[in-house]
Formats: sequence, C-alpha cells, structure tokens
Amino acid sequence: MCFTGAFCVRFFNAQREGLTISKNDLQINEQIRDSEVRVVSADGQQLGLMSARDAQEIAYEKGMDLVKIAPQAKPPVCKIMDYGKYKFELNKREKENRRNQKVVNIKEVQLSPSIDTNDFNTKCNHAIKFLKKGDKVKVIVRFRGRELSHSQIGFTLLEKFAEQAKEAGSVEKPAKLEGRNMTMFLAPLS
Repeated sequence: MCFTGAFCVRFFNAQREGLTISKNDLQINEQIRDSEVRVVSADGQQLGLMSARDAQEIAYEKGMDLVKIAPQAKPPVCKIMDYGKYKFELNKREKENRRNQKVVNIKEVQLSPSIDTNDFNTKCNHAIKFLKKGDKVKVIVRFRGRELSHSQIGFTLLEKFAEQAKEAGSVEKPAKLEGRNMTMFLAPLS
C-alpha cells in the first residue's frame, strides 16, 4: 500500500525498469535486464561478453546465481556466485566489525578560574580515572563576568591540569578559547 503518490510512481517505475530501490542491494538473476554483460565465473575466470539470458543459463547449470557486481561499467560486470552464501558472509563480516569496534566516550570536567587547590586535585583525579578507563576527557574552564578579561589564568590552569594528568593521558587538542569557555581535550595513552 502506498501513502504518497510520488513514492508510488517512483517505486513502480523502478520495478518496471528492473531497478532496485536500495543502492546496497545487488541485482540478481531475472532482475538483470541488460542486453549484454561481461561475465566472471565463481573462481574469477573471465567468461567474456554474452547476453544476460545466456549468462543466467550458465549460472543455473552450475546451481548458482548471476549477480551484477559492477552496474556502472560499460558493459556491466556480472559474477556467477552463490548469492545466499555471499550475503551470509557479508553479514558475518559486518557483525565481526561491530564486535571489534571500540566505543570511545567523551567525559567532561568543568573548572572555574577561581577553583581551589583541593577541588582542582579532585577534578584531576576524576579525569585520570576516566583516562585509565579508556575514555577521552574534555576539560572546560568557564568564565563568568569580568573573569573573561583574565583568560591567561585559564591557560595556566589547563596547562597545570594537563601536567598533572600526563601519567594517564596526553593533550589531544590544546587549550582554545571559544566564547566564554576555554576547552582542552585529553586522550588516553595507548
């Protein structure tokens, strides 16, 4: 069932022309409507130029599918392969990549130019703990009112912070003044 007229027209035109809606999906078997295609066998051997029907017959004789792998080429390139096995291997590879992917969180530590020594040490210890866990740390110095005219205090504060946290992390992006905030990024040591 279609909800908008424009989508319905595009969908039915695409189906009539043998095109797929998604760019990720490959055209297989009867979906290939080209008059002439370059065919590659399952083991990578070039079979040459032939009609799509002849290539489909060769694929069916071998018990495999004809898959268009390079539709933009002139003429398009099709490969004889087991499409189900190909999709399974592709999904397996994607799952493996997702499993091996390391998620890096960015933790935030906020300071003020008039911070006391013990508060500063506590914030620095929190940042060191975050860095040891493998997270990045964004250190922010917030200026209020006339404090902004003394931005050098913020620079020295952030330098002192980076010096104290150097055992667990290094400066990824140096201190930078943006509006009323001065930010610096620390990355964990690898």
